[in-house]
Amino acid sequence: MMPSVNMPENAWMSFPALDALPGFRHRFTLRHPLLNVEKDREQVIESLWDWHASHAIALGFDRESLKTADQIHGIDVAVIDAESHPQKTRASDGLITNLAGVALGIYVADCCAVYLVDPVNKACGIVHSGKKGTEGNITGIAVRILLERFGSDPGEIIVQLSPCIRPPAYEVDIAAVIRDQAIEAGIRPQNLHDSGICTSSDLSKFYSYRMEKGKTGRMLALLGRID
Repeated sequence: MMPSVNMPENAWMSFPALDALPGFRHRFTLRHPLLNVEKDREQVIESLWDWHASHAIALGFDRESLKTADQIHGIDVAVIDAESHPQKTRASDGLITNLAGVALGIYVADCCAVYLVDPVNKACGIVHSGKKGTEGNITGIAVRILLERFGSDPGEIIVQLSPCIRPPAYEVDIAAVIRDQAIEAGIRPQNLHDSGICTSSDLSKFYSYRMEKGKTGRMLALLGRID
């Protein structure tokens, strides 16, 4: 059972570019102050579930509306529509929806969570872009799905990159590659935002798979639309 703690303000972070979008809510959870992470991935995520669900509730969503993906370090992006009821979707590394009241959640611990918001058509998504996802251009795939399913104009989509591992802590600058992929997909440079934070830089705030040699927790990237 997860230790019961209050939720201090420094338990999460938000991004100004997404804060500015009416109707959308987001959050990037930070390290749980008391959780023992000397467990395997599934046990850690289970231990974190109540903590993460409380963040979704704080944003104005129902606990049952939090949708997460069965992440496999691939490039599949699932669309959450009116027929999608399970709390966890099929194996995928990205989630997209145009439904109000749905909170999308993607787990990361060094990989990049890429937030995408179409404020015109009121659609949004998050993808998990680590080494393999970045190699497969999951960000570009998500932009294409937003276009095909919801008519999103890439030029209107706002993109935000979360904290992730960066050089010199990691040999591949995945954030730089993701930024290039977003531009190639039609995202305007002025609509592309990067936190610029390396998850290896502060283990009191972030979980880092590399720095902690796999024995670590997960941050949760949350995004959804209230109205």
